[in-house]
Amino acid sequence: MRLRPGETEAVGWRVATVLDVVRQLRDASPDATGRPRVIAIDGRGGAGKTSLAERLRKAVPNSAIVHTDDIAWNHAYFDWGTVLVENILRPLHRGEAVNFRPDAWTTHDRPGSIAIPAGADVIWVEGTGIIREELAPWLDASVWMQGDLDEQQRLSVVRDGDSPEQREHVANWLLEELPFMLREQPWARATMIVAGPPQIEHDPDTELVVAPPTGH
Repeated sequence: MRLRPGETEAVGWRVATVLDVVRQLRDASPDATGRPRVIAIDGRGGAGKTSLAERLRKAVPNSAIVHTDDIAWNHAYFDWGTVLVENILRPLHRGEAVNFRPDAWTTHDRPGSIAIPAGADVIWVEGTGIIREELAPWLDASVWMQGDLDEQQRLSVVRDGDSPEQREHVANWLLEELPFMLREQPWARATMIVAGPPQIEHDPDTELVVAPPTGH
């Protein structure tokens, strides 16, 4: 498996049902009461974060997804932690509903808002850079998605294209992502690692390929 420099390869991969994964993530925060659990899903581009979040949302009917790309839209690649805390995570920890319209949405005439009803059981927050020291007090559990870099890059091209503009965007992104990830070491902080994309035989409808965090 080819990884970015500094990332530790996970060992002890095993197949687990989606429901077992949900149970393990819930058990990581047994004292979370009166509010939704906030569970982060992190990984590099093409790892499958959005797809995993959707599978977990379906496994927990009373749950919702927050995409950090919506927070970062026309704002910054990684400098959005305070915006996320003050407008989404802090209200969730108070057990409140969220209806947040980022400033960039108003500036660029993007319609709608980031809305989360009160009373949800779990909020899945997915996006590259969500597992970081700054946000640790607000996260009840977390997943780092690790997979072969070549395959992740191939899937990213399938999704986003390979135009000169996209290649320039990726190059600028990596200038910030690489030092950020080396500093934060999300694969060591995570509650568990999920293979993204997986290379072990499993039932893609009901199972995931998982491993313990590399820092444990």
